[in-house]
Amino acid sequence: MIKANAHKYSVSAMCRVLQVNRSSYYYKTKQKPDESELSSEITEILKASRNNYGTRKIKKELMKTGKQVSRRRIGQIMKRNALVSNYTTAQFKPNKNTCNESKAENILNRQFHDRKYRDAVISDLTYVRVGRQWNYICVLVDLFNREIIGYSAEEHKTAELVKEAFQRVEGNLQDIRLFHTDRGNEFKNQIIEELLEAYNIERSLSHKGCPYDNAVAEATFKIIKTEFVWNETFADLKELKLKLWDYVNWYNNHRIHSSLGYQTPVQYRENILKKIV
Repeated sequence: MIKANAHKYSVSAMCRVLQVNRSSYYYKTKQKPDESELSSEITEILKASRNNYGTRKIKKELMKTGKQVSRRRIGQIMKRNALVSNYTTAQFKPNKNTCNESKAENILNRQFHDRKYRDAVISDLTYVRVGRQWNYICVLVDLFNREIIGYSAEEHKTAELVKEAFQRVEGNLQDIRLFHTDRGNEFKNQIIEELLEAYNIERSLSHKGCPYDNAVAEATFKIIKTEFVWNETFADLKELKLKLWDYVNWYNNHRIHSSLGYQTPVQYRENILKKIV
């Protein structure tokens, strides 16, 4: 009624007579912007990220196309369209491995940032459900750019699993100066010691029972579990290895990282090394 007679009478007067708040009238009559195009873009970005990006990274991706959208608005659009990131999924804590009593020191000493290329590589492993049994995956991460430079998957949690991850590293292993892990027995044994000695790689171990000493590895596996392990099913070891290869390729070449200024690990490496040259 008010809108139909707005050309003849004062909106304020009609609201007063009809006992309607002006703010309520303007709120209801205000035309909502068409967000169909933005919703489609957000859906595509989330889909391209394999449902792993949250509002912060989606905002960064939209900025690349010249769109300035708040995280709150992105969150509202995701909620209306039932778009859910994998990081909203309930998580669980893994079982702790037994540790060795090696006297090797914690040389890394939680200095995770501002490392040079291949200066320090960290590692960890975790379990994956394959069929009706547990299999295990191991990754090697370069602290320089958080790139997964080596990975492996096997039925058993042994030193061979770690050795296989090293065998996948591209380039000369002698470029690696420091190798840091927790005190799992898979990392401290004759096979690994001989490998490190052969390539003159220095050893560093976390303090006993202190996950913070290998925090980046812990964080990386949280990402891997959330984005990869919990959203996949694996019929056998062959399928696990194939899907792990696909995920590592996506992680290194397509997944943007906030700690790298929202670049992919490969982009960051190429940009930094290009400046050095």
